[in-house]
Amino acid sequence: MDFLFGLPRTSRGYDGIWIIVDRLTKTARFIPIKATSTLDQLAKLYVDRIVSQHGVPVSIVSDRDPRFTSKFWPSVQKAMGTKLKFSTAFHPQTDGQLERTIQTLEDMLRARALQFKENWDTHLSLMEFAYNNSYQSIGLELVQVTSDNIKLIKENLKISQDRQKSYADKRRRDLEFQIGEQVFLRLSRQKSYADKRRRDLKFQIGEQVFLRLSPWRGVLRFGRKGKLSPRYIGPYQIIERVGPAAYRLELPTELARIHDVFHVSMLRKYISDPSHVLQVQPIELKEDLGYREEAVQNLKRKEQVLRNKTIRLVKVLWRHHGIEEATWESEDQIRRSYPTLFT
Repeated sequence: MDFLFGLPRTSRGYDGIWIIVDRLTKTARFIPIKATSTLDQLAKLYVDRIVSQHGVPVSIVSDRDPRFTSKFWPSVQKAMGTKLKFSTAFHPQTDGQLERTIQTLEDMLRARALQFKENWDTHLSLMEFAYNNSYQSIGLELVQVTSDNIKLIKENLKISQDRQKSYADKRRRDLEFQIGEQVFLRLSRQKSYADKRRRDLKFQIGEQVFLRLSPWRGVLRFGRKGKLSPRYIGPYQIIERVGPAAYRLELPTELARIHDVFHVSMLRKYISDPSHVLQVQPIELKEDLGYREEAVQNLKRKEQVLRNKTIRLVKVLWRHHGIEEATWESEDQIRRSYPTLFT
């Protein structure tokens, strides 16, 4: 489960969606919520919309959102007998199925943005129906097998209590085995595709590593050229290995608000060199290890002529970057974000 915020506020005050996906059947539930909703309100929604209709989940995979890591949410799930599993920080591939569902929902909302306007929450149930009845990654064959077996189990429940219990249990085990085998095969295939591009990185406790950051400018760039290269900070010492692909780092006090366990893809080995001098550049980090790029100077101007319009562009020099990394940006967006550059 995860949250999607930043949507246009509706007439009923909703500005976000709570997205919950069943890992077995791929069924998704889209629940409109408010960014100001309290944990009590979210817990009531969870019981009314999920537990009452689908039962208590065996386990829940989510990110480290403060709503999920607070004391209240784990205590509620513990009382229900649900095991909580949190994804590795800054590694959305841990729950790629949910991230893909969020992308699909965003595309559906974007395609009907003009039609829905400020009432997208009234159409959310229809989008949920369309998503759950469309072709998903588990395949049409598995959907048919699942539907047939569930229908058969429901029919058998009408038989006498003694006979139906043993028979339903057997069918349920067969169904779980069939679906579980199909899901395992597809997950294994997806894993093999990902492993082809993945390097097997291992570090030792006590080694020094760099930590990768995610730059964010706050403006949309014209085209794809001029993309800034990744930036690393550190080095920091590894103090513990957490699982096969995550490590705990010894972070300084200014990064105390950031979770100190990182996936191996976020790290780069530091090779000590006495002659290597690093120039310190002050960067203000956010809690998601991102930092905001700031424009400091306009270098050039030009006009991009398209078929039916002309776009004015400016070549922008960004703080902490050289002239060779300057990029062309929309003049209107830069003027709104940095009006002092045009005085």
